[in-house]
Amino acid sequence: MHFKTLILFSYLLCLNVISGCSSKENLAPVVNISQATPLNERVKQLINQSSYKVKSGETLYTIAWRANSDVRTIAKINNIKSPYRIYPGQTLNLTVKKPQVSKGKGYSKKSNVNSNKSGKSSKKVNNKKSVASTEKQAYGENVNNKVTKSKSEKSKTPFSQKIRKWQWPTKGKVVSKFSSKAQGNKGLDITARRGTSIKAAAKGKVVYVGEALRGYGKLVIVKHNEDYLSAYAHNDKILVKEKQQVNVGDVIAKMGDSGTQKVMLHFEIRFRGKSVNPLKYLPKK
Repeated sequence: MHFKTLILFSYLLCLNVISGCSSKENLAPVVNISQATPLNERVKQLINQSSYKVKSGETLYTIAWRANSDVRTIAKINNIKSPYRIYPGQTLNLTVKKPQVSKGKGYSKKSNVNSNKSGKSSKKVNNKKSVASTEKQAYGENVNNKVTKSKSEKSKTPFSQKIRKWQWPTKGKVVSKFSSKAQGNKGLDITARRGTSIKAAAKGKVVYVGEALRGYGKLVIVKHNEDYLSAYAHNDKILVKEKQQVNVGDVIAKMGDSGTQKVMLHFEIRFRGKSVNPLKYLPKK
């Protein structure tokens, strides 16, 4: 009898321990805090202020990338010449400061208002034309078919430099497409097996290799000409170095999950610093 009581007591004790463990798991589940949403991290990296202090490991290309600006524009504002060397602690102006106009004796508020009214409609028309022109240039369309009157007018609206050949940077499934929304995806997310080859989408020069941009992991940026850049993020291994020339189709990295929670390639194309839809350049599958 005593032996049976002991067995029953042991059985009940085991049930109590098991139920206690399961209740603890329900109340306090284990969460992997190292996982991060890549898109959210990339949005956090955007620079919106008018000036920026350079941090260690950054280049003018990565800063221009985060500011959605053309590297040549920032270089010109800060009087930095090629090859665009910058230093930690250096303060860069990202926008042109507007000069303050002093109001002289001959200044008339009423006449200024009238002049603004008279030029209002023409400004609207010109703005619409310039926006349409920029969008067409971004996708390689010639918008300067009309004969210009002078050389100065030609320099104001330079032709976009077309890329002779684009190709897909890797094989895989597109799981997230480009979005023009402020918080949207600025490129394509393509999944495949770890170690899948990542190839240069066009001929160019490697201008950045590193992990300075949080949310991009191990990143490669290739400059194709003065207008176009492409980026390849979340790599497992990088097989190229900065300043290296690459041809279209050259293997530049291996697919991985650096800076993200799954194996994938995040691929972007920038036209004069602005994100554009890669599907408008890449050949149809």
